[in-house]
Amino acid sequence: MNKPQPQLAPPPIRPSSRWNSLTRSPHFVYVLIAPLFLILLAYVIYPFFQTFRQSLQLDGGFSLQNYSRFFSLEHTANLEALWTSVYISVLSVITCGIVGVAMAFLLERYEFPGRKLLSVLVLVPMALPPLIGVLSFEFLYGSSGIIPRGLQHLLHLDKPPFTLKGIWGVLVVHTFTMYTYFYMTASSAIKGLDPSLEEAAANLGANRFTIWRRVILPMLTPAIVAASLLVFMISMASYTAPLIFGIERTMTMQIYLSRTNGDLDMASTQSTLLSVVSILFLILMRWYQGARNYQNMSKGVSVHRTEVKSKAGRNTAMVLSFLGVLVLMLPILVIVLLAFSEDGKWTTQVLPPSYTLDHFKDLFTDSKTWRPIANSFKISIAATIGNLLFGVAAAYAIVRMNFKGKTLLDILIMLPWALPGTVVAVNLITAFSEPNAFSFGQVLIGSFWILPLAYFVRHLPLIFRSTSSTLMQTDRSVEEAARNLGASWWYTFRRVVFPMALSGILAGTLLALVEGIGEFVASILLYTNKTTPISVEIFQRMYAFEFGTACAYGVLQIVMIILVLYVSRRLTGGNAGSAI
Repeated sequence: MNKPQPQLAPPPIRPSSRWNSLTRSPHFVYVLIAPLFLILLAYVIYPFFQTFRQSLQLDGGFSLQNYSRFFSLEHTANLEALWTSVYISVLSVITCGIVGVAMAFLLERYEFPGRKLLSVLVLVPMALPPLIGVLSFEFLYGSSGIIPRGLQHLLHLDKPPFTLKGIWGVLVVHTFTMYTYFYMTASSAIKGLDPSLEEAAANLGANRFTIWRRVILPMLTPAIVAASLLVFMISMASYTAPLIFGIERTMTMQIYLSRTNGDLDMASTQSTLLSVVSILFLILMRWYQGARNYQNMSKGVSVHRTEVKSKAGRNTAMVLSFLGVLVLMLPILVIVLLAFSEDGKWTTQVLPPSYTLDHFKDLFTDSKTWRPIANSFKISIAATIGNLLFGVAAAYAIVRMNFKGKTLLDILIMLPWALPGTVVAVNLITAFSEPNAFSFGQVLIGSFWILPLAYFVRHLPLIFRSTSSTLMQTDRSVEEAARNLGASWWYTFRRVVFPMALSGILAGTLLALVEGIGEFVASILLYTNKTTPISVEIFQRMYAFEFGTACAYGVLQIVMIILVLYVSRRLTGGNAGSAI
């Protein structure tokens, strides 16, 4: 009779085996994305909801009185501000589109003297932080600018022949500083155009205008729509240009005035309506892009540049290239020039009468001058670390994983691009003026951490987009092979995925860091005397007529941005268009 065999106890499950079992579970993805949704809920959705809720309150109760005040026909300041903001933004899209697409077409399709130099300098406006870019135009073309005063003295006139001011001043600044978005996306698209399509249209009897309108322009539609969306939202969020050129009736200016006057209910109402306009434009552009999406299905070779052979054409191209280089370089050159000028000495002269190196020495030796630089670095580094962790995790989840709510996650991450900086600031003020669970029981307004939080929210999409773009271009089979060979999810991510996506991660991280150092619109509403960043210090120094010190800060920002653009271009292989 056989004796029953003793039952052997199963081997104990090691923690690593449990972890591997968990990571291979189909539900593991929700463990990863839950913190992402929680962060978006806490710092994007909740503040926006609090602002919307406050706009519906008056004296502690529900009321539509704030919206009645906004749309009142007796006091039309808010309606005028809304119309002016939309009007300027639409015109900015049109002018930037004309300049950016024309420059992309010219530099990508034709070979002429000066093209190489112009193709390098065409991205110069990206090296100008928003505040410094506006100030450079004020110093060059404003009522007391170098060029109007120079022409006045040269022509012996009683007053300057022209000055840049009002809506047209804002429009000129927007066009110069924002056409690069159209240029980068359009040039990337033009490089991929198939010349056989144009040849086929020409063989069928189409003239050049018809080919441009019916063949080339439709193929550029996705790039143009993407750039239009970006320029419209940046224009709607514009604060510095209307401030410097004397336009008080814009939405961002009205929000700032309501906030500084203590009328938070109206500031919340204005912020809500500005957000609605920006989000509606986002939806409209997405719909248009989906309705008119042209695909290049042919297999022709990419386009080659046509050399300008006529003598008149070459001479014209040389003159226009020189003028183009001069126009592009003047704003940076004037900032550098003024950075060496002595404070308080430049009054009615065409150029500053005396110069010094003290401003650059003070940047790194004077504690008062250095403090804003240190503040900006601390705030930007703290925000960028948060953006890095969130952006890489979100990009991996969106690109590599399948889960319900992927589209919603993508939309929520991009939502801060549709919210102007003033709106983000008002949202945070409304949400974190009192202790709550998302602020860990602390009042964040007036503390150091409110600025890193604002920068984090503002720049959420940067590292996410850069990383996801790189992940889409990497071969997924390498990661799958590592998993099939027994590597854990974390080991595969750390040793395979992360190194492959490193170039995109670094490019996005550098961009987020520099964007944080140049951030002004949200900072002006949230800073304190102890946390004053560089951008606010520049603004304050300018209004104290300390132009030299203000421009020295600006030169520091410009040098940093140029370095970041160079490094990012090397990391992404020169594919500038993919950054957008």
